[in-house]
Amino acid sequence: MEENVSSEGSSRADQRDTSDHADLAKGKEESEKKNKKCGGGLKKGLEKTKTVASSGLKKVKEGSSTGFQWIKGKLQKGTDKQ
Repeated sequence: MEENVSSEGSSRADQRDTSDHADLAKGKEESEKKNKKCGGGLKKGLEKTKTVASSGLKKVKEGSSTGFQWIKGKLQKGTDKQ
């Protein structure tokens, strides 16, 4: 039940698309201008985010390791009793 799109007709998505693509291009240009103006602040913000994410990941890794060691210890103690 596939529908072939002929060279003369447009697809259903194209037929239903009534948005003005000029507004999208204009918005992109404006956001690029803002990024150029405050590019240093953006880089600092990304560095902070990267640092926080990295430290958070280290904490999760340490916590997981500690948890697995605890479970491993409990299982070994349980099998030693038998």
